[in-house]
Amino acid sequence: MAAKPKPRTRTETERTVSLKAISGFVADERDGEFQKLLTDRLRLGMLSSLAVSKTLSFTELKRLLDATDGNLSVHARKLEDAGYVRCDKTFAGRVPRTEYRITPKGRKALERYLKHMEALIKATSG
Repeated sequence: MAAKPKPRTRTETERTVSLKAISGFVADERDGEFQKLLTDRLRLGMLSSLAVSKTLSFTELKRLLDATDGNLSVHARKLEDAGYVRCDKTFAGRVPRTEYRITPKGRKALERYLKHMEALIKATSG
């Protein structure tokens, strides 16, 4: 007589479901660019900062994220090209001012990323 397989505990089942959700998220082809954009510390920091502020200037973001001008410019452009942030350039007298704001698409992408990270944490914790 063959031994019956041991039933899974609820924790193991939940962990399997979470891992499937995570692997499905990563394997989803349309998320490839999304994954590349938000796994960078500076881009994730920029989106997170903009999610809690109406707008932030280039100088404010640079100070908040401890970034160089060139580095912040490159990452801001990538987020702008993806449609995650909007950049407005104005002048205060003769002084240029660059301000960023998160777009609805950027807010949705950040929310998806955070849900993904929550699932990852749940799947890998005790």
